[in-house]
Amino acid sequence: MNMKKNYFQTLIILVFLLSQNAVIAESLPEWHLQQLPEQPSLRSSAIKDNVLWVAGTKGKVYKSIDKGTTWIDVSLKNQADLDIRDIHAFDKNTAILMSVGSGENSRLYKTTDAGKNWNVLYQNTDKTGFFDSIDFWDKDSGLLLGDPVDGYYVVKITKDGGKTWTRINETNLPKQLDNEAAFAASGNTLIVGNIGKAWFTTGGFSASIMSSNNFGKSWTRQTLPLYNKTQTAGGYGIAQNNLGEVFVVGGDYEQRDGQYTNAVTMGKEGNWVNVNTGNHGLRTAMTCVKSTCIISGKLGSDISNDNGQTWKPLHTQGYYTLASDSNTIVGAGADGIVGVMRF
Repeated sequence: MNMKKNYFQTLIILVFLLSQNAVIAESLPEWHLQQLPEQPSLRSSAIKDNVLWVAGTKGKVYKSIDKGTTWIDVSLKNQADLDIRDIHAFDKNTAILMSVGSGENSRLYKTTDAGKNWNVLYQNTDKTGFFDSIDFWDKDSGLLLGDPVDGYYVVKITKDGGKTWTRINETNLPKQLDNEAAFAASGNTLIVGNIGKAWFTTGGFSASIMSSNNFGKSWTRQTLPLYNKTQTAGGYGIAQNNLGEVFVVGGDYEQRDGQYTNAVTMGKEGNWVNVNTGNHGLRTAMTCVKSTCIISGKLGSDISNDNGQTWKPLHTQGYYTLASDSNTIVGAGADGIVGVMRF
């Protein structure tokens, strides 16, 4: 009799422990949300040396030195018409930001004193030019992507930290396809990787990814199986997971809540395969901390705990842009909303 009683007591304890483990397994991390002053549309983000940066419209730039608990306004002075779409941080004091617009509205600014002062580093001189994204391998070497001029995307290389830029020869780039465009959506249209690797993505009716293995000197094209039914569809952002696998996220910003099944694709053994993320609409950014990855768009965000292989909804709060370091993710989006997730 005692043996039977002990058996049932043990069984009850096991069921309880399993149920508790199930609850723990289903629990999801939460965004710590704030709304920044003047409520700019925030399209760019970066984290370096425990400093968080976000920037966007109205020339607004904010930084946090306490993991997102408080934010300091380090905006450009007298530049309320600037739309900042990318920011790259080199250390806690040094960063380059990129504004967009036709002609001279596309510029690079640099700070070396933690945002107290921003100086023009480089300015677009082509009237039909339009900057899309920047990224750097180190403090000297980097790439800049711009809209096509004369039928080819503008890819420029710097070897002196952005002071001077050289456009690569058109013969080293695939020609622009009909109804193809690049989107300055999240600061991740172009990214760089290890050993001179780099990628940029395009959209429209011809969603593609361009890749380089020689520090941007030459590029090859692969067609992506992303949603591409409209001129505003295609690839919006690129990211790598902890294993070095490359993902492209996208959709259509005129159908942000679209139920298209092909909004995320990943490179696999030289090919590109769709990833089932739940058909939750446009996603413009992705980032990873160890095996945990987040994708996000204006209308919501999703999470993966296996390096982006499987996904589940995370939160109805969404962001245009994401950035991360080894234990923190920052998201920034519409109306000055900033979310911070700590691991």
